[in-house]
Amino acid sequence: MTDAAALPGQPRGGVLSGPATARAVNVLAPNPSAMTLDGTNTWLLSEPDSDLAVVVDPGPLDDGHLRQVVATAEQAGKRVALTLLTHGHPDHAEGAVRFAELTGTRVRALDPALRLGDEGLASGDVITTGGLELRVVPTPGHTADSLSFHLPADRAVLTGDTILGRGTTVVAHPDGRLGDYLDTLRRLRSLTVDDGVHTVLPGHGPVLEDAQGAVEYYLAHRANRLAQVETAVEDGYRTPADVVAHVYADVDRSLWPAAELSVRAQLDYLEEHGLI
Repeated sequence: MTDAAALPGQPRGGVLSGPATARAVNVLAPNPSAMTLDGTNTWLLSEPDSDLAVVVDPGPLDDGHLRQVVATAEQAGKRVALTLLTHGHPDHAEGAVRFAELTGTRVRALDPALRLGDEGLASGDVITTGGLELRVVPTPGHTADSLSFHLPADRAVLTGDTILGRGTTVVAHPDGRLGDYLDTLRRLRSLTVDDGVHTVLPGHGPVLEDAQGAVEYYLAHRANRLAQVETAVEDGYRTPADVVAHVYADVDRSLWPAAELSVRAQLDYLEEHGLI
């Protein structure tokens, strides 16, 4: 058995649902899969002494899960006052409209198509609800609309699918772009170096105790994969499918369609930079 402390980002062991930091509680959605890991992490955030809470990523359209999020808040003596989305993929956002009906909240997101209410989210926005402070961090790359939320009081960042609690994420071509994703990882690294962030609250998988280690691992992984793809093209593997079969031969074949999205993003990046 591998010691979690030896894994990238030092993933926390134990049950995923429940308190993660002084201000963050995870309500795990019942949608496990190869792509969603244990399921979607729906984050319930609040100041300990406040009766108002913020929910990040209600998750799939599963009425039982959405009601469980509301019940978890109510059991803690809190009312959900605002819903936020890290991005628009269905496993994070499909339940948002129904959740808004259950809670009477607005839904704020970068993509106007996902919003309920007049307010969106943009770089530099600071959300204050019930004394809770969340800072909006643009983190495109996985998707164009991906955001993270910096929770300064807990020295934590909620990353959606940008950094996962286990494994690595997909650059979802054509919406996701590798150049944007590399810039995002550098931006997150600066949060760990300059702003003292040490905990990652991901959209899937366990909490990571070593945020800087996780970001460094992701940067190294991306550099390694990019070099492998470049070499594969030089060796005559031309189509994305051929590159996947060669470079990702050690990856479960059920994940190859997702890997092909990342390969397409990598091929675009190499072409844009004149490397192939």
